Amino acid sequence: MTVTIENEYQGPLLKLGDQHFQGFLSPDEYTGIAEDVINAALDHEECPYETDVSLLLTDDTSIEELNTQFRNIDKSTDVLSFPLVSYEKPGCFDGFDDMDELFDPDSGELMLGDIVISIDHCVKQAGEYGHTVRREFAFLIAHSMLHLMGYDHMSEAEAAEMERRQEEILESLGIRR
Repeated sequence: MTVTIENEYQGPLLKLGDQHFQGFLSPDEYTGIAEDVINAALDHEECPYETDVSLLLTDDTSIEELNTQFRNIDKSTDVLSFPLVSYEKPGCFDGFDDMDELFDPDSGELMLGDIVISIDHCVKQAGEYGHTVRREFAFLIAHSMLHLMGYDHMSEAEAAEMERRQEEILESLGIRR
């Protein structure tokens, strides 16, 4: 598995001071959490391939620009997912062996797509929800990984299914609210 992490975030890697936050997250911790959650999500969905995922850490201003450009929504958000794979059914990897364009020609890894996370939103939401930045960051990765594997939350049923899967992924890592 390849996880490429790019940090564009210009602020301190997390301004903490609220009692809800338990310490700072270093760049290495972000990398470790991201890799752990990505692996857990792939295991949960029984992905049979080695994969390639890109993760961009940014701020509210930059994610707002991306949200406007790609979704025509002129506001910041917590996470954006850019899947490179289309699924007949969410989480179903059948038939991919015959689709060379889905795989990196050098590594042979399935290119799932890109995740963009606003650290500003991550910190704010952790405080609003009363849990750690670590937990919120892990949640955003799990949520986005499910999008990269074909899940969505356009209906109540889809939202409930995604929520269940997110919690199972986080629970497998001992990450709780």
